Amino acid sequence: MKANKALKRLTHAEDLISDVMKRYSESAPGIREKLQDAKTAVTRAKDAVNLQAPIGTASAPKKAATKKAAVKVPPVRPAKKQRTIKRDYEE
Repeated sequence: MKANKALKRLTHAEDLISDVMKRYSESAPGIREKLQDAKTAVTRAKDAVNLQAPIGTASAPKKAATKKAAVKVPPVRPAKKQRTIKRDYEE
C-alpha cells in the first residue's frame, strides 16, 4: 500500500476513535482507557509510515521512463460494398 493511502486510512481510523471517545460515557473509565490506547497505537503507526515514506521528489519515477512505445496499427480499409445480383424469375 502506498504511504499516502496508508496515512489517509490511519487518519480516518484516528478520527473514528476520537468520535467514539467523545460519545462514550465517562462513567466507564476502563473502556475510555482502552480507546485512548488504541488512539495512541494509531498515532504511532502514522509516525512509522511517515518515517518510511520517501522524502522529496528525487525518488519518484520519471513519467518519461514509464511511457510505453507507441504501437503502430495499420490503417483500416473500408469494407467492400456487396453487389446485388439481379435474377430473372420465370413463372
